[in-house]
Amino acid sequence: MTEKPQRLVVLWTTGDRDVALSMVLMYTLNAKLRGWWNDVTLIVWGSSSRILAQDTELQDHVTAIRDAGVTLLACRRCAEMLGVVEDLEKLGIDVKYMGEPFTEILKSDARLVTI
Repeated sequence: MTEKPQRLVVLWTTGDRDVALSMVLMYTLNAKLRGWWNDVTLIVWGSSSRILAQDTELQDHVTAIRDAGVTLLACRRCAEMLGVVEDLEKLGIDVKYMGEPFTEILKSDARLVTI
């Protein structure tokens, strides 16, 4: 029997609402709830920051993801440029400068999905 991969990181960059609902948020939640991965992280980056700050349905999904135990991160520089830092923080997202943390993810054995 093969051991399941330990860490999944989903990098959400698109402002496309349909993609957010039908792939990013759905897969991230199920990956955690169904135990497909031991550790699941969702990174909100770029235009996904804006749409998340504006869309209450997406916010509800992110809250469910957070409550399921998914680690939530967001790029602070992107959020600053879009004026949504406080909106993201209110959702329980750790908003921080992501250059170094993202580089560490890339250097690690984590599986990275970018959307």
